[in-house]
Amino acid sequence: MLSGCGGSREASTPQALKLRREDLVAVCRALSGAAGQVAIEVADAKRAWRLVADGLPRMIPAAPPPAIAAAAASAARITVPAPLQEAGARALTGPAAELAGLFRTYAVLSARGWRLIAAAVAEIEHGPPASALFARQNVALYIESVYDGHFTLAQIGKKLRGGYSKLGGTAAFGSALVAAQVSALEAAYSESSDRLHPHVGVRLGS
Repeated sequence: MLSGCGGSREASTPQALKLRREDLVAVCRALSGAAGQVAIEVADAKRAWRLVADGLPRMIPAAPPPAIAAAAASAARITVPAPLQEAGARALTGPAAELAGLFRTYAVLSARGWRLIAAAVAEIEHGPPASALFARQNVALYIESVYDGHFTLAQIGKKLRGGYSKLGGTAAFGSALVAAQVSALEAAYSESSDRLHPHVGVRLGS
């Protein structure tokens, strides 16, 4: 109990608050740098999503649909900035740590999901019957992974806004992180920008 109380007091010291603000500034810079790649991936994902949201069609063309291949390629090119990578994020404090985790989750789920969807399409079309059946029975997992990745991405903006306000907002950050920068990131990493529609309509085994 004494240890817990001490930790609580330490977290509220001026030094701890300063560190949390510095970490949030660093994460915002990283998110700004990644925004271009993310926007490309999201645009490609939205074009491909309508083909898979309700599962793969019974009849699949000889070549994987270009939209799925493009989404897989864009997702594979997403680079997690160093401050957001697992090794760098271990040192992050406060809201910055949560934001880094959200971005990593998006990057992993989206890249893995689209890669496995593309592989499942190829296996269904060209693989032996047993492999094709396995791919079709399990592709819903990969489709849900893509949906979940973009849902996670869409939470970053409002979490950032909440963290910025909690740590003092414009008065505390000054020119290091102005309200306009936060608003731009909030819009880029938002439900209106990044969620996939319609909601995923397929479940494992369907």
